[in-house]
Amino acid sequence: MVLNPKKRLTLTAGAAAALAALMSACSTTSLAPPLPDAQPSGAGTVPGAAPLPATGKAPATNGVLPPPAPREFRAAWVSTVANIDWPSRSNLPVAKQQAEAIAILDRARALNLNAIVLQVRPSADAIYPSELEPWSEFLTGQQGKAPSPAYDPLQFWIDQAHARGLELHAWFNPYRARHATAKSPAARSHISVTKPNTVKTYGRYQWMDPGEQEASKHTLDVVLDVVRRYDIDGVHIDDYFYPYPIEAPSATGAETAALDVPSSGGMKPELEFPDQPAWQRYVQGGGRLDRASWRRQNVNQLIEALYTGIHKEKAWVRFGISPFGIGRPDRRPPGIVGFSQYDKLYADAELWLKNGWLDYLAPQLYWPIAQQPQAFDVLLDYWLRENTKGRHVWPGLYTSRIDNTAKSFDAEEIVKQIGITRSRQGVNGHVHFSIAALMQNRKGVADQLRTASYTSAALVPATPWLGADAPAAPRVSARRGVGGLDLSLSTGKTTTQFAIWAKYGNEWRFITAPSNLTEVTLADDGALQPVIAVVSAVDRLGNESERVTAQL
Repeated sequence: MVLNPKKRLTLTAGAAAALAALMSACSTTSLAPPLPDAQPSGAGTVPGAAPLPATGKAPATNGVLPPPAPREFRAAWVSTVANIDWPSRSNLPVAKQQAEAIAILDRARALNLNAIVLQVRPSADAIYPSELEPWSEFLTGQQGKAPSPAYDPLQFWIDQAHARGLELHAWFNPYRARHATAKSPAARSHISVTKPNTVKTYGRYQWMDPGEQEASKHTLDVVLDVVRRYDIDGVHIDDYFYPYPIEAPSATGAETAALDVPSSGGMKPELEFPDQPAWQRYVQGGGRLDRASWRRQNVNQLIEALYTGIHKEKAWVRFGISPFGIGRPDRRPPGIVGFSQYDKLYADAELWLKNGWLDYLAPQLYWPIAQQPQAFDVLLDYWLRENTKGRHVWPGLYTSRIDNTAKSFDAEEIVKQIGITRSRQGVNGHVHFSIAALMQNRKGVADQLRTASYTSAALVPATPWLGADAPAAPRVSARRGVGGLDLSLSTGKTTTQFAIWAKYGNEWRFITAPSNLTEVTLADDGALQPVIAVVSAVDRLGNESERVTAQL
C-alpha cells in the first residue's frame, strides 16, 4: 500500500524506528528483514532522537541553545539497469514494484539517509511517461510497454521520498542506448530507430555518439523535460561518457573489469569507437583539435549545457556528476595508478570542477583504504585539491563490494571510509553504491551504519552558490501531551522540512520532519521528558531559517 502521510507524527527517542507517518492500516512487503530493534513498517515513527554521533556533533550539554544542525549528504544509488536494485525483475506487477520502492525508502529513512539517487534513464529509455523516449524494458519487460495498471513510477518515487523527508535525485545515463542484458527489440520511439545515424554499436552495447550534435541535444532535451515536469531535487549523471574500452574484436565484461585496468597497459588491442563520420565532418569543417581532445570537447559541451540549462529551468535543482575515481595521469599523486577516464572515456572531470559546471562531484572511490595504488584517502584528497570552486565533494562508496567474492570488503571498511570523509575539510557527504547492500544488510553493514555512523538525522549541506536566502521562520507552539511534547507547526511555501532540536535532561537530540506535517510529538524517553524544542525551517537548497524556541 502506498504511503498516505498523516499530518501528525510521533518522534520516538529510540535509535531505529522505521519511517514517517504511515497510516496505521498500511503495510508493505519488505525486501529484507527489518534491522534489529527496528519497528515494523506502519509503526508511525521515525529515527533521529538518538544521541548524536561524536564526529562533527556536540556532546551532551547544559547550554540553553542547541549546537548547529548536523549536515551531511547521505545517499544511495538505486539502479534500474539490468534490475540491479529496482524493480527486482522486469515486468513485476505494479503493486509489487511499489511495495519494493516503499521498502527501499523505508530502509533509507530507518538508516538516517537523506537522499536517494534513482536511475530514471538506463539506456535512452525511461521509467516515467515520456514523449521523447520509450518505457524501459527493465520496468515492464518490453521496451515501449507502459505499466499496467497505468502509473508514473518517477512521480511515485518522488512523492514517497518527500513524504519521508528524503531528497530524490534523478540519475540519467547520458549516452548508453542499449545495455548488454537487454532482451526486447527497440521500440519505434527509441533513438536507435528515430535517429539511427546518432547511435553506434560497440561490442554488446549501443551507444549514442557524443560527436553527433543530435545525440547530445537529445540527451539535453530529455533531462530538461524531467526538470520541467517533476519536482526532483537533483539531476545526476554517471561515469559512462564514451564507453569503457573493450578488447577487439569482442567485449569481455569491461564495465566491471575497467576498475582494475592499469593505465600503463595490460589490455589487448582495443576496439575503436566507431565515430569516424562525425570526426571526418569536424576535420573537413576546419577543426584543429586532435581526436582525443575533440572527443573531450564533445562531452564538455554537454556538461556545460546541462549545468546551464538545469539552473535556467529551476535554480534550486542541483547537478551532480559521478565520474570514475582516478584523476588524469599527469596530475595524480605519487604511487597512484590505474585506468584513465581522461584518455579512455574522454571525461575531463578536473575541468568541470575548475569551471564550476556542477554542484556536486561524487567520484567513484571504489577501492579500500589499504590498497595503495588506488588508496581511498589519497584519491579523496586529490579531488579536494582539484575543487578550486568549492563545490560539494560527496564520494561514491563501493558498499556493494561487501559480498562473497575474493575482493569483498568488510563492513568496517565502509564505516572507516565514512570516518575519513568526516576528517577532511571540504567533504560533507557520500553516496553508497548501491542500495542492495543496505537492503540485504550484508555482513551487518546496515547495523554498523545505524549504530556507528548514522545515529542521528542530518540536514543536506547548503548550496549557497545557487541561492542563500533563508526561508521564513516557522510558527511553533508546544503543549504537554500523553507521552510526549506535542508541537504544532506551520511554515511558508519554500520550506521542505523542519529541523528540530529537543532537550532531554541535559542532552540535545536532533531530528528532522517533512514540512507537510502540522503536528509532531516528541516522545518521552523513560523518565526523561522533553520540555524544550528549538525548530527551524529548511528550504530546497538547505538554507535554514531563524530558530524558534517552544517550551512548556
